[in-house]
Amino acid sequence: MRVVLSLLFFVAACEAFVSFGLRSARQPSRALSMANKLDGITIEGDLQPLANNLLIKVKDALAETKGGLYITDNAKERPTEGLVIANGPGRIHPETAFQLDIAVKAGECVIYGKYDGSELKYNELAHQLIKDDDVLLKYPNCPEATLANVEPVKDQVLIKLPPKEEANISGIIIAVSGDKEKRADHGVVMKVGPGRQAGNGKLMPIQVKPGDKVRFRDFAGSEIKLDQEEYLVIRSYDILAKW
Repeated sequence: MRVVLSLLFFVAACEAFVSFGLRSARQPSRALSMANKLDGITIEGDLQPLANNLLIKVKDALAETKGGLYITDNAKERPTEGLVIANGPGRIHPETAFQLDIAVKAGECVIYGKYDGSELKYNELAHQLIKDDDVLLKYPNCPEATLANVEPVKDQVLIKLPPKEEANISGIIIAVSGDKEKRADHGVVMKVGPGRQAGNGKLMPIQVKPGDKVRFRDFAGSEIKLDQEEYLVIRSYDILAKW
């Protein structure tokens, strides 16, 4: 009886070993299945940002034709919007060693400065690595940023610019949107960020609130369009006065 039981156990063990070998041959290893491409080079695992860096999948630059189709517009500047794929844990303050909060998390969409970050190809798609300090606005619904869904980050302030003015042939002053030579140096505060963190982790208060009219430094901030209206995103320290 003992001999029979031993033979049965041996046969069962052999079958289990063969079955495991077949499954292993059919399925790729975990390391191979997690391979990614970074600028044409195969890397194992996912690209993970450090400190307060963000990995952003860049939104395509598209233009709408009269028929409603979307085509790439080569005349456009590179896109400055995208989806955050991964985020770092947060920057370590150099003096206090306190780990500051990350302003944007994976899954959120962002608008950032057009000259910020490092371009790269990740899995053959355009991505950027930028710092959360370079993010102007974040929003939850990637198809479109609107005044209703955007939120300034850190000490950023969203300001509604007044209409630009130009004299027509008759000498009457009319509002226009195409004049880029002179930008207004004042506007109305629409939204404010939560504030920038100090070295101890506390938020430093912003001295303006929605509804305030403000004067700010010339050429400060970044102009954007939301709902076909012109706005400025500017850091709070570039605002000079309010009324």
